[in-house]
Amino acid sequence: MTTDLSAVLRPIARAGGLPNAHYIDPAQHEEERQALLLDQWAGLAVAAQVPEPGDALPIDFLGAPLLLLRDRAGKVRVFHNVCRHRGMILVSEPRRIEGAIRCPYHSWCYSTEGKLVATPHVGGPGMNRHDDMPRSELGLVEVPSAIWRDVVFVNVNANAAPFEEVHADLLARWAEFDSPHHHGGADSRFSLTVKGNWKLAVENYCESYHLPWVHPGLNSYSRLEDHYNIEAPGLYSGQGTLVYRQIRSEDGTVFPDFPSLSDKWDEGAEYVTVYPNVLLGAQRDHAFAIILAPQGQEETREDIHLYYASPETDDALRARNTAQWREVFEEDVFVVEGMQKGRHTPGFDGGRFSPAMDGPTHCFHDWVARTLTAKRQRLAAE
Repeated sequence: MTTDLSAVLRPIARAGGLPNAHYIDPAQHEEERQALLLDQWAGLAVAAQVPEPGDALPIDFLGAPLLLLRDRAGKVRVFHNVCRHRGMILVSEPRRIEGAIRCPYHSWCYSTEGKLVATPHVGGPGMNRHDDMPRSELGLVEVPSAIWRDVVFVNVNANAAPFEEVHADLLARWAEFDSPHHHGGADSRFSLTVKGNWKLAVENYCESYHLPWVHPGLNSYSRLEDHYNIEAPGLYSGQGTLVYRQIRSEDGTVFPDFPSLSDKWDEGAEYVTVYPNVLLGAQRDHAFAIILAPQGQEETREDIHLYYASPETDDALRARNTAQWREVFEEDVFVVEGMQKGRHTPGFDGGRFSPAMDGPTHCFHDWVARTLTAKRQRLAAE
């Protein structure tokens, strides 16, 4: 049954939230899988996960087997992780491709650029070519991808406008940070499993309204009144603070700043969701990216990565920073899981939005509703 999204599309003062089905119904999850994630520029991973040429990482993205790969020239690519012959999975574990990508079924081989380079016995025993099996037409299918702030964005259905066009507004907003982002390494990445729909993680991240009660430590110096809403309808939303405080070691050491930043960032920071599933943080001395990986309609894996302006940072301070952010993000888990449980009662109708405090969350709901509505209309017209 198609959900009624008319209440979501109202102005914020009269709008309702997404109906419960959008968080608990498998059929609704499948509609959103196509329209909100596979049709859009969604976050898949970070380039730091394949640091060297030949590094290959298989990723199950919403049931689609993909392969994140750094080719011999150092370019990060994403392919459908299946052989063009009979659809066999090519790479099943993370590894370094030393020669070619070899299919374990019939040994068809591909270069790290996706070209089909060997088809043993395809024309019969000892005949490695066949006129009706042109290698030039049977290379791996590449997924459109773009990298920004080290996040690898993919458009699996290959039907979105170019990434730089879709997100031109945010790229301009954070243009001052167009300098290398160096991943902090093994101690700067961690994952959290949350028993809640991925959209609830977005909704919670977008707003600062919950800070006094969910993040009392953070709110002690970055108070609710020090925050402002960020709203770019149809693109991204989030929050900013005017009192960002750098982490310091006992001797006063801080992380080096990203170069050429304006005074705005001396004590300011911003946190936005790039629709649909990437949560980003921009601060003067470090950054982070969170990729939300839906594991079904009621479970989400949050993959968190921290970045610095320099590849050389103090080990102990970096570890403290990771621990501090982990504590903050873990504080949100019970909220997301609690809202997920709440979506199972027919007594909840999607809720309401505070016009003053919930603008970023409403902005996301509105994007979901408009994107689904547009997709429904296109399908109906076909």
